[in-house]
Amino acid sequence: MTARRLDLPLTLFAVAAAVELVAVAADVTALQWLAKPLLAPLLIAHLRRPGPVTLALVLATAGDIALLIPGQTAFLVGMLFFLGTQITLTVAFLRRSRPPVAAMIGYGVVWAGANVLLWSRLGALRVPVMIYSLALTAMAAAAAGVSRRVAAGGACFLVSDALIGLGAAGFERPGRGVLVMATYMAALYLIATGDDARGPVGAGARDE
Repeated sequence: MTARRLDLPLTLFAVAAAVELVAVAADVTALQWLAKPLLAPLLIAHLRRPGPVTLALVLATAGDIALLIPGQTAFLVGMLFFLGTQITLTVAFLRRSRPPVAAMIGYGVVWAGANVLLWSRLGALRVPVMIYSLALTAMAAAAAGVSRRVAAGGACFLVSDALIGLGAAGFERPGRGVLVMATYMAALYLIATGDDARGPVGAGARDE
């Protein structure tokens, strides 16, 4: 019986994730600038192959950097990059399989309910959030048809961004930032590792 080979990029991802959580909890901006931009690139290094998930992670990296910059303009730029992430992932997942009808209905209800709840509080962000959240929920629904791991990743992504939306609408709670990052990093990890030895997401493989 042979020992499993250490995956250095995933190990470094775990370290960067831990540093990022500490930085967010302690509100240390310089440490966030150090750790957050490394998250998606380390998963790209783990994948070691071109493809739609790799492209989505590149766009997520750009979005992460934009969201580290204060102000509404940077927020909208970050949202635009993450819109690209969601569209790219949705296309990749739909190439794998058709999502369950229950997932499409359930996520559709979540999207409509969230937008009704936040609409009056978002001001100028109403339309951008509506468009982005539609792409986000479509991605999560599409992920449900790929595998349990990828489905969990899609759901974590939705929870993370929903928490950001609540913050933009003025619903602040202690620990929200840590929960945003924890669910976001879980989403990236689950989606990036959601392919088995037979091939990447979007290439026709089927994972557990």
